[in-house]
Amino acid sequence: MATLSDIGVAAAINILTAFAFFFAFAILRIQPVNDRVYFPKWYIKGLRSSPFGTGAFVGKVVNLDFRSYVRFLNWMPAALHMPEPELIDHAGLDSAVYLRIYLIGLKIFVPIAFLAFAILVPVNWTNSTLERSNLTYSDLDKLSISNIPTGSNRFWTHLVMAYATTFWTCYVLKKEYEIVAKMRLHFLASEKRRPDQFTVLVRNVPPDADESVSELVEHFFLVNHPNDYLTYQVVYNANQLSHLVNEKKKMKNWLDYYQIKYSRNKSRMPSLKTGFLGLFGTRVDAIDHYTSEIERLSRKISLERDEIVNNAKAIMPAAFVSFKTRWGAAVCAQTQQSRNPAMWLTEWAPEPRDVYWDNLAIPFVSLALRRLVIAVTFFFLTFFFMVPIAFVQSLANIEGIEKALPFLKPIIEMKVIKSFIQGFLPGIALKIFLIFLPSILMLMSKFEGFISISGLERRSAARYYIFQFINVFLGSIITGTAFQQLDNFIHQSATEIPKTIGVSIPMKATFFITYIMVDGWAGVAGEILRLKPLIIYHLKMFFMVKTKKDMEEAMDPGTLGFNTGEPQIQLYFLLGLVYAVVSPILLPFIIVFFALAFVVYRHQIINVYNQEYESAAAFWPDVHGRIIVAVIVSQLLLMGLLSTKEAAQSTPLLIALPVLTIWFHLFCKGRYEPAFVRYPLQEAMMKDTLERAREPNLNLKSFLQNAYIHPVFKGEDDSDSDEAPEEFEKEPDLVPTKRQSRRNTPLPSKHGSAASSQPEAQDYPLL
Repeated sequence: MATLSDIGVAAAINILTAFAFFFAFAILRIQPVNDRVYFPKWYIKGLRSSPFGTGAFVGKVVNLDFRSYVRFLNWMPAALHMPEPELIDHAGLDSAVYLRIYLIGLKIFVPIAFLAFAILVPVNWTNSTLERSNLTYSDLDKLSISNIPTGSNRFWTHLVMAYATTFWTCYVLKKEYEIVAKMRLHFLASEKRRPDQFTVLVRNVPPDADESVSELVEHFFLVNHPNDYLTYQVVYNANQLSHLVNEKKKMKNWLDYYQIKYSRNKSRMPSLKTGFLGLFGTRVDAIDHYTSEIERLSRKISLERDEIVNNAKAIMPAAFVSFKTRWGAAVCAQTQQSRNPAMWLTEWAPEPRDVYWDNLAIPFVSLALRRLVIAVTFFFLTFFFMVPIAFVQSLANIEGIEKALPFLKPIIEMKVIKSFIQGFLPGIALKIFLIFLPSILMLMSKFEGFISISGLERRSAARYYIFQFINVFLGSIITGTAFQQLDNFIHQSATEIPKTIGVSIPMKATFFITYIMVDGWAGVAGEILRLKPLIIYHLKMFFMVKTKKDMEEAMDPGTLGFNTGEPQIQLYFLLGLVYAVVSPILLPFIIVFFALAFVVYRHQIINVYNQEYESAAAFWPDVHGRIIVAVIVSQLLLMGLLSTKEAAQSTPLLIALPVLTIWFHLFCKGRYEPAFVRYPLQEAMMKDTLERAREPNLNLKSFLQNAYIHPVFKGEDDSDSDEAPEEFEKEPDLVPTKRQSRRNTPLPSKHGSAASSQPEAQDYPLL
């Protein structure tokens, strides 16, 4: 068990590590050679110029203005200076609302910490229960509920504190939910025109022997949305074409590199070996080689495009359908389209840059099976992961290491080494063990078939949270308790074991303190240092950058990473709410994390991250729901803990807390969540009316015509010889159908004969 001195050593190590990271960042960020690493967002916006343009060579690499070194910490107030409305304009609503999660942590835990240290800590400390027991404990454990004697009336203090914590957390959550809902509606009302405001994704278009998918889509919406339907774009299976285009882009980049190299030294023709990694094979002329490879790929791309155009199987039973008004799109996206609820399924289309094009080619009927497979896989991944985590936890202490490596015992028993291992190693071992998990979970989400990047990240975040709850939280408590109190389990009666576990769970707070310092404090400081992107950028600049485009790609700023960042935050909410009543000593460490992370991520959002998409804070209900889960878990654990302390009289009062919390969650879900999953028709009509008044001659069709064409058909990803074919630059021409029901279409087809339209529509069989 970590002692108070061990925690002090761990705190000192992590504070020094965090300070070293901050100091290194403050120095590195003002060096001209690192400017594109620490301020890439301003380069992307075109508001910052390269420091390499003027001045002496040394001045282009090293900052020679010594006055700037005196002001090396001015990034902190600068990060807090930008007002929230300006931050939303600069980085988007998703980024601004993401920062509010850290603010919620401060709003919840700062008052709770003051109350806990004023009331609970003195109540816990002024006992001698642990001193009279045979349990392994530290001085920090005397501040926890474990130090209260069995059956004591002092447990009423913890009961009152549990109510105060629950009510205050729910109050903060309600206020924030209300604020964020208003921010979202205001953002949608004031935002510039976007294609997704007018577009829905239609899936599971029923097969028809007489009509193609294109004809079916147009005819269906001409009949059922005659006043609002505008245009459509069917979904193509272009995954193979996309792969070929990306391969050609790489080849063209290499060709540019060798051409530039040759232009600088025309006395020597560049060459390369065609074998593995350029190490083996025949040596050939590099320019001729890549020219021929590009020509080969161009022919394959042309053939693949012709195949997509002429092969009906390349068209998926899905389409992006656009409307003349936001009101029309809202009605379509939020209503059932046909008698068969499994056909003509509509949902809001993601914004074009949020679309994950590869998954649009997945047949809709296979999605249920894919999600079942992933659910089973995730179940086994989660629970089998407990075995290695238990192994790591057993080794990450003195006894485990001495047993596995007995020859290290003399070194390990040294005071400094022992303090380092017990106060630092468990947290860092667990952190390292979880490095590859987010990538695995993202691959699983992609296999499930989500059609937007935001959807992929939200599903991965949900699974990451479940995984951390089961393995990091419950797993660490269970395995840690079992190993630390193993001797007591062996030498006591079976009836005493539940009591021992009840006492030991709060004593696991020392492990979570070290985890928060390693993962939270040092981790956040490492985030702002951007050591990995810094190294990769300079390696690319030195070895791989061949063209201007390469330089832009080497400067990739990345994104917030909702799928990893938000579950990490939620783990701290869980720890804070569980231990607020059980062991309040954890709260100051969590508060430091939230304060530090808020400043750091605000700086990163302003200067570094460039979001791939904008969902208008659609993730907020997930954030709210997970905090509610943490509240309920804390209540249930406290209920179980008090039951081992023979405080049965408090149990009926504690049962009311989960019931009230669930009722509060249902209230918020019904009151505020619709703003995040639906678009009010009133808001849509207001926006449409204002737009018609301001731009009466707006050609909306030209704005929407090509918004949802696959990027490989637009020509932007395959420039030069491969221009986008006309078939993808305009709506597909429809052949007049032979179906008799077509005569019932109330409006003429934009591509068919006007004479085929008849006034009756009630017999249209697709309804």
